[in-house]
Amino acid sequence: MHIIPDEQIARNLGYAGLIEALRAIFLSDYTMPLRHHHFYTTPEGHENTLILMPVWNDQYMGVKQVTVAPGNADRGMPSIFARYTLSNTVTGEPLAMMNAAEITARRTACTSALAASFLARKTAGHLLVAGSGKVAQHLVQAHSVVRNFRKISIWARNPAKMHGMVTMLAQEGIQAEPVENLEAAARSADVISCATLSATPVIRGEWVKPGAHLDMIGSHKPDTRETDNEAIRKSSIFVDSRMGALHETGELALPIAEGIISEKDVKADLAGLIRGVHPGRENEQEITLFKSAGLAVEDLAAALLVYHKYREEHG
Repeated sequence: MHIIPDEQIARNLGYAGLIEALRAIFLSDYTMPLRHHHFYTTPEGHENTLILMPVWNDQYMGVKQVTVAPGNADRGMPSIFARYTLSNTVTGEPLAMMNAAEITARRTACTSALAASFLARKTAGHLLVAGSGKVAQHLVQAHSVVRNFRKISIWARNPAKMHGMVTMLAQEGIQAEPVENLEAAARSADVISCATLSATPVIRGEWVKPGAHLDMIGSHKPDTRETDNEAIRKSSIFVDSRMGALHETGELALPIAEGIISEKDVKADLAGLIRGVHPGRENEQEITLFKSAGLAVEDLAAALLVYHKYREEHG
């Protein structure tokens, strides 16, 4: 079994290549059971979460194991650890193990970009990224593969992290501007990509202009959300998966519970867009919204890309 180092994972997950790998895997045959959530209490009284995300096709089986430990903040440690195991489906032989943090961040950003290729206006020129965490750090590069932005804005609650992200992008040859006035930036943005840990709305529907595309990533619990009811009400809604986005994220679960929308208002999932079941954006004035909950098959696409390139180099 290969233990693939972090630097190899980052090097083998180029944004354009990963977007195409995601497109291809959604067109393929695979089995993806519902992810498992298990909760347990630590001796200190913190509630931790264990998440298991299995998926397989006729050749490969992948399982991502994630632990969320809120009490780690008191220890000066990350709250989330994740590891990925890739095996041979037929024999069960373990083929590779790798840290899943980089896989998760990059596949999440590239999934959003893949959705935006169907949902954002082709003339979209202004990208606004809200957030400065691990996923947010990949959103500009991923979205820039599918649209040619003339202006890129970065907003985050932490000014130091916001400016740090702008500096990081500059080192990659990408010019972005930090913005303190989120409302003003949102009102002019063509694509708003939001990856925060906020429990309450960050983007207000009244700010969103006709023709904009909303990319909502951060909300991952049934009681948290990054947009308000007005944004949901005025948008054509798309999801990565109906099961995950509708029930596991407050972005949609809360307005459904309040009667703002129903499950039938979701126009299509990502597989439906890729397979041509739904055309995506239908006019220039339509406001589109993509809600990502994260899927095991996306992790498999990334892990296979890393594994095959690693084997090419190391045998």
